[in-house]
Amino acid sequence: MANTQEIVLSVPDVSCEHCVRAIYGALGGLHGVEAVNTDIPSKTVRLRYDAEELPMAKIEEVLDDAGYPVARE
Repeated sequence: MANTQEIVLSVPDVSCEHCVRAIYGALGGLHGVEAVNTDIPSKTVRLRYDAEELPMAKIEEVLDDAGYPVARE
C-alpha cells in the first residue's frame, strides 16, 4: 500500500528555469515520485512521493548530486 507524502524542501541554490529543469530531471524519474514542483521565488521544491518506495536520504542525495543541496533548518 502506498504511503504518499508531500514535503517542501528548502533548496537555496534554485535561481532559474535551468534549475527547475535540472531538479525535475533528477527527481522526476525516481521510482516512487508522483509530482515535483520547484518554486524559484521561494527557493523550494514541493515533492509528492511514496515514502515506502523512496527514503528521504535518497531524495537528498539525488538533489545534492544534481548540485542542489537541501538546506538544513
